[in-house]
Amino acid sequence: MSTPQAGILQPLPPLARYLSFSLTPDSDVSAGLAALQAVVDGERTVAGIGLAPVTALGKKVAGLKPFPPLNGPGVELPSTPFALWLWLRGEDRGELLHRARHIEEALAPVFQLEESWDAFKHDGGRDLSGYEDGTENPTEEAAVEAAIASDGSSFVAVQRWIHDFRRLEAMAPEERDDCIGRRRSDNEELDDAPASAHVKRTAQESFSPEAFVLRRSLPWAEGRDAGLMFVAFGHTLDAFQAQMRRMVGLEDGIVDALFRFTRPLSGSYFWCPPMTDGQLDLSRLRA
Repeated sequence: MSTPQAGILQPLPPLARYLSFSLTPDSDVSAGLAALQAVVDGERTVAGIGLAPVTALGKKVAGLKPFPPLNGPGVELPSTPFALWLWLRGEDRGELLHRARHIEEALAPVFQLEESWDAFKHDGGRDLSGYEDGTENPTEEAAVEAAIASDGSSFVAVQRWIHDFRRLEAMAPEERDDCIGRRRSDNEELDDAPASAHVKRTAQESFSPEAFVLRRSLPWAEGRDAGLMFVAFGHTLDAFQAQMRRMVGLEDGIVDALFRFTRPLSGSYFWCPPMTDGQLDLSRLRA
């Protein structure tokens, strides 16, 4: 029996490392995927497979597609495709580093590491802006319904957002709260939040059909730069895409006020296979 990768539904870890890989041209993709099965347990390490290896094998995964670049009034969502994405979950930064090293060695030369980002849980689950992240996340059975397909697989959208803290801190507290649609002090939603407030732009029940995703985002920091590694799981990619289209103003011309102090640097889609007998079930890529 197939089950979801357990790390998708578990609470956020204290620390994480995200690895993004490209596919080496003319490489043995099947051998690379076999190596992937040997290093991914679905819990401490969650795997997402991009379009490139699926296409290289001459296969199709229904629902997996390229991340679409989206442009709205003065804003842009870039598309940065990768062949493979791994979410390493843990409690010790040194252990994550060594696990990442061993995984990189195991997957070479088929998959080449392109990006590695460390992330961490902050202030009980707040974004570095100071606002709680994932307040409207579905829980328990609703989380499974939102994130997991009937065969135990999932899809994930991954974006790395960079924050402009000077711009954020130059705003009055009320202005910041209006950008989010919640008070930073107590996380209460504002009754009179403007239409551009983030909570209004992404209210999951306001879409038709409803656009629920399971957010598993964490802050990241590298040198002077920092922001949010936005990670959203869904049984399809449709809900995430609907939210993004509204955020950039393609639905009604109103751009999410979030863009006043943060912007995405990347955007990728992946398919997260289910687990069978303790390893990734890649039968869809072998049939």
